[in-house]
Amino acid sequence: MSIAATYSVKGMTCGHCVSSVKEEVSGVAGVTSVEVDLAGGLLTIESEGPVDQAEIAAAVEEAGYELAGRA
Repeated sequence: MSIAATYSVKGMTCGHCVSSVKEEVSGVAGVTSVEVDLAGGLLTIESEGPVDQAEIAAAVEEAGYELAGRA
């Protein structure tokens, strides 16, 4: 059973931003799917089980953006 979670991300302005966020968040243990909505500033992940929001935030920050919290 997969779990979905959606977060708001600040600072994304282009396709490169989307690619960077997808790449970093995809590397988080347990994450099975990553979708990024540039227009809405949303990040949706699917995972096999609960994923610590701090790990998602760290991955988004590694990509150069800020996780604003759950959407």
